[in-house]
Amino acid sequence: MSVHAQRPLLGIALVVGAASCFATMDTTVRYLGAFFSIAIVLWTRYALHAVAMSAWIALSPDKTFRTANPMFQIARGALLAFSSAMAFAALRHMPVAEFTAIVMLTPLMATLLARTWLHERVSRLRWALVAGGFVGALLVIRPGSGVVGWAALLPLAAACSNAAFQILTSRYAPHENPFTTNFYTGATGAAIATPILLATGGDILATLQSAPAVQVGALAAIAALGTTGHLLLIMALGKAPAATLMPFQYAQIAVAAVAGYIAFGVMPDGWGWLGMAGIA
Repeated sequence: MSVHAQRPLLGIALVVGAASCFATMDTTVRYLGAFFSIAIVLWTRYALHAVAMSAWIALSPDKTFRTANPMFQIARGALLAFSSAMAFAALRHMPVAEFTAIVMLTPLMATLLARTWLHERVSRLRWALVAGGFVGALLVIRPGSGVVGWAALLPLAAACSNAAFQILTSRYAPHENPFTTNFYTGATGAAIATPILLATGGDILATLQSAPAVQVGALAAIAALGTTGHLLLIMALGKAPAATLMPFQYAQIAVAAVAGYIAFGVMPDGWGWLGMAGIA
């Protein structure tokens, strides 16, 4: 990353904005889980994302669809699509705040990946923080308590995939146009979600036409929040090192708790709050 590109305060503001978008999107996904299949929600989220970014790039003379690292774009998009599928499935079975707390293990897993994959040096303090985050996750999940149960495996899988996604983004974001990268995020996700949607069968258009306007609007909101959130995240990772930005992603836990309470009247219990604080 060049010195000219380093603007840590702007990067922090962007990553907090991204975290807020993701928490609101997750709350909306949980609401729609009672009305639409995971395949429809996943496809809509990425198809509208791809269309929006295609139009933006096509209408902007200073932006391009050309990428210097096509394999990076495909791998990154596939990791995020898998993470989204696991997240959307998890949100059918668990509250938004607890789901978000488990997904917030992503920075800790990214630390492990940075050590094993990129051979970055990790201090004893950071290893201690990784261990502390794991203890916090156990408090949220409480294996055997029945509070979250087997569904906790889904956000754990999402966190692993998201960690690899963020390591790739951090490594290549400074060398790619953020709008180009965000286009490939949507295009790759849509390419993966389309055959999944077709395999589920059923009349997709009839399902959408028969749904109330508020539910169709919520589907569009998921795509808008996801598109905006990832654009902000890409731009943030191009402005400051990942290590500087990762702690501020924990703002997502607070936004998720508030959004979950507003939408569903549900708040984490005492152990849940303690675990979330431990992770953060």
